[in-house]
Amino acid sequence: MHPEPRRTSFAPADSSPRGPMCTGPPRGPIQTAGPRFFCFLLPRVHAADVAAAPPPPSSSSSTSPASAPAPPPSTLPNNFSKPEFPDTGWERIKDLFSAAEGQSYPEELTNIVKLGILSAVTGFVYGGLPAARISRQQYIQVSQAEMYTGRVDAVRSAHNAALRGFVRYGWRWSWRVTLIATLFNCISTGLSVYRDKDAVSHYVAGGAITLGLYRFNLGPRGLVAGGTIGAVLGLPLGALVIGLQRLTGETYREKRRRERREIYELRLQEWAARLEVTDEFISSLNVSAQAEETRIQELLSLPQNKGVEQDSSS
Repeated sequence: MHPEPRRTSFAPADSSPRGPMCTGPPRGPIQTAGPRFFCFLLPRVHAADVAAAPPPPSSSSSTSPASAPAPPPSTLPNNFSKPEFPDTGWERIKDLFSAAEGQSYPEELTNIVKLGILSAVTGFVYGGLPAARISRQQYIQVSQAEMYTGRVDAVRSAHNAALRGFVRYGWRWSWRVTLIATLFNCISTGLSVYRDKDAVSHYVAGGAITLGLYRFNLGPRGLVAGGTIGAVLGLPLGALVIGLQRLTGETYREKRRRERREIYELRLQEWAARLEVTDEFISSLNVSAQAEETRIQELLSLPQNKGVEQDSSS
């Protein structure tokens, strides 16, 4: 007896797969024989994507009105959204840098810019004037044995030396004073806006952080020394500013709180007025549509003409 040879059968190429469709990555010889990165090159289909995919259009579904896709949900534009009152600290901070059309930036931001410009000019003048005088005197002492063509030439040379000293040392003082004043004002104003109240501790913290960062290049000792000096200088400055504000009867934060409340009420009234106009417009459209529908019904209920009836009968 001879052993019966093993029969191998191959499935036809067009045979449909049996059993549930596999939606995961390919398994079997492809995964074991090929390299591992080959699996990532093949498209991967998840069951949720297959279930969420729309069915293919057919002749019966194209004619039925029930299978028409639903329109996307309509959302109101930004102009019709209800205004919100900035009640949190971060919302008040973001409100400083947002200005609507036709409106200026908040007063806190403009005050920071004005103080920066004023400190730049003050530092330039404060550092330039003494430097110009000292530079002129030093030039006169150094150039006593120098020969000039005339008195005008000597005076012009001395003035040029004074001008060079004024610009050089004025710029050195200007950017330093501007940096310190702007950083101090930003920190103190930011704390006041975030906490929505005025306090001496805000100025103390602003002075300590400002001078601490300014002397940070000297190491930990410079950082501690600068922070201590800034806190000591910020304490009387904050007490003076808050005291002057309370003498006027209303502090700066109370004024800003009242103005913010008034602006919010105006925006709320404008929003309500826009909604009312929209409702009136929609109601007028409904009335006109009903009138047109009534007119069409009346025209359809009228009897036909005799010539039209004869033509239709023939």
